[in-house]
Amino acid sequence: MAEALSRSEIEERLGELPGWSLDGGRLTRAYRLDSHFAATSLVIHVAQIQEELNHHSELTLGYNTVSLSVHTHSAGGAVTGLDVELARRVEAVAPAHGAR
Repeated sequence: MAEALSRSEIEERLGELPGWSLDGGRLTRAYRLDSHFAATSLVIHVAQIQEELNHHSELTLGYNTVSLSVHTHSAGGAVTGLDVELARRVEAVAPAHGAR
């Protein structure tokens, strides 16, 4: 089972994840893209990452936007290293879709 991160550990990791924040006990990020097609493409890539990690976020596709919110259910809804890894992997692919 994944271990909950302390508040200071979360803040330290967020320093390496521009645009991500802690909101309501979850890591969150919203991306704006140049088109709805680009946003849809990013969602597909995020879904692939989630399947690879077997760790899933709340993922919302809007008009030219993609929003993620993640915490670890098996750790009592706490933020864990799994959440940080998911955020890092999404951050790595988002620029290829023109996300900002």
